[in-house]
Amino acid sequence: MAVAKKTKIVAKSKAKVKSPVKAPPKPKAKVKAKATKPAPAKRPLPAKKPVKPVVPPAAAPAAKQAHPVSPLTPKVIKDLPPMAGVRLGAVEAGVRYAGRTDLLCAVFSPHTQVAGVFTTSKTRSAPVDWCRGNLARAGEGSGEARLLIVNSGNANAFTGAGGIDAVRKTAEAGAVAVGCEAEDVFIASTGVIGEPLPWGKIVAKLDEAIENASAGGWLAAAKAIMTTDTFPKLASATAKIGEATVRINGIAKGSGMIAPDMATMLAYVVTDATLPHDVLQELLSEGVQASFNAITVDSDTSTSDTLMLFATGRGARHEAVGKASDKRLADFRAKLNQVLLDLALLVVRDGEGASKQIAIEVTGAESDAAAKTIALSIANSPLVKTAIAGEDANWGRVVMAVGKSGEAADRDKLAISFGPFRVAHQGLRDPAYSEAKVSAYMKRDEIDMSVDIGLGKGRAKVWTCDLTDGYIRINGAYRS
Repeated sequence: MAVAKKTKIVAKSKAKVKSPVKAPPKPKAKVKAKATKPAPAKRPLPAKKPVKPVVPPAAAPAAKQAHPVSPLTPKVIKDLPPMAGVRLGAVEAGVRYAGRTDLLCAVFSPHTQVAGVFTTSKTRSAPVDWCRGNLARAGEGSGEARLLIVNSGNANAFTGAGGIDAVRKTAEAGAVAVGCEAEDVFIASTGVIGEPLPWGKIVAKLDEAIENASAGGWLAAAKAIMTTDTFPKLASATAKIGEATVRINGIAKGSGMIAPDMATMLAYVVTDATLPHDVLQELLSEGVQASFNAITVDSDTSTSDTLMLFATGRGARHEAVGKASDKRLADFRAKLNQVLLDLALLVVRDGEGASKQIAIEVTGAESDAAAKTIALSIANSPLVKTAIAGEDANWGRVVMAVGKSGEAADRDKLAISFGPFRVAHQGLRDPAYSEAKVSAYMKRDEIDMSVDIGLGKGRAKVWTCDLTDGYIRINGAYRS
């Protein structure tokens, strides 16, 4: 049967040797096919096709940004209690990310007081300049805070006149939405530097965010301002002012480009206490030094660093306080500083690619300022950070970092400890050094390092994280 079939095929092929002459009928079929394509029944198909490809480009950045959740993530992340005088709303505006919230609006009650500290970068963003201007107005007694607008995904930094215009138009739209002056609207942006901000997407979603805002939307707010963060950062405390109990709530974002010269990338703290601008500003400027100004992830100061403190005055009534030095503020100051430190340490624990939190305490320096310089020199050393990532107590790298700091040091007076174990003393390895004990300690998630310079009474403490290949992967793909 198979042979017979082959014979038939050959026969047919021989019979059609002159087929090129009969070929014209085939083109006719093609012509007819072409003629049917523009028919009205098939016109809607081309129109629908361009719509579908829009989704993948929008979702692509979110997919590339994805990376493992930090192993230092808190075991439990709780929402914060409602705060009198502020409502928070978070929505998806599609500024850069797809399928996630990226716009936060915090609506404050009238007469809310505000303080802030910002990056000292010479290439700061347009939103930072806007907030600094508004804060100066508040300091003169002619301004207050009625609305905070924060977007993630785009930093609106290095965006020229267009970036300034975007901030102004966003503030004006926000002012109309809540019924205040544009100068009472504070703006912040975080994300990619150098890309024009699609401010129209933000303005289009303001009404929705404001209408859906609630007093208990803290967790959603913290999630909306995340970029490469792997978990939302929140902290809360209650404090006494006289006999009255007031609340302090805070959120922050930050994971990379963290070596603040004032605060972290973005952090917002709100209290329902009744405190004037001058008192808030002094408390914040003082509190930031031992918290946000004492952390580093990668030694890079952001163009967008912003830390703001708001006082709604809608909590428990307390006696009027006109000076930050008032003794009745002692507990409030302590609790505020704790909230600031809690938020700052959450940033360290979420450092890009981090696997360990590191605390570095320097004592015996010529001054506190010298001690901090030395501590940061150690904390920012890639060699120190990678040694700790490899669970190696390489104190030689610590010696190097002390020596390069530029501050006074004497190698023969230097003492270095990892946790409770002194590894180096008086210019030599400690006689009691135990490789086994120190190696076991280095496997911990939290490493404490102490360095005594042996020259004076200066002391300082800073926090950082280790440096792993995860940092390279995250930042190598960040913009693209």
